[in-house]
Amino acid sequence: MTTTRTIHFTLNGEPVSAQIGTHQNLVEVLQARGLTGARESCAQGLCGCCTVLVNGMAVSACLYLAAFADGAEVRTIEQSNNGELDAVQEAFIECGAFQCGYCTPGFILMTRQLLDAHSDPSEDDIRHYLSGNLCRCAAYPEIIKAVKLAAQKRQDKS
Repeated sequence: MTTTRTIHFTLNGEPVSAQIGTHQNLVEVLQARGLTGARESCAQGLCGCCTVLVNGMAVSACLYLAAFADGAEVRTIEQSNNGELDAVQEAFIECGAFQCGYCTPGFILMTRQLLDAHSDPSEDDIRHYLSGNLCRCAAYPEIIKAVKLAAQKRQDKS
């Protein structure tokens, strides 16, 4: 019986393959590739620190089996934008929407997904959408401001 297999997927725009264990989660595969933005914190999918986008949808990479990524497009916080910050990253910096930075990658990816779905979210929409991400430093007011600013920046660019 084989306990490993090879998967192929697109990682931050580049085709890759990985030899994985049958019970290995996606965050372990990413970290083995040197991508440490997604972090396993609670290991229960409750905190959002391991958030990545798979085919455009946010997933908890600590619970997402790596085998499910076979053939998928996976985007992490490390995805380059030709060396430029995007509107969400700019807004998080301008609003000081982080302290220790541990949760920030998950919040940024969730914010991108939110703004892709709703270009002008209300504060209630933002709070609901980001409710699966926890910030232990309690930067929530700044995060809300950053999401609003990112929405405005995106609208200004279009």
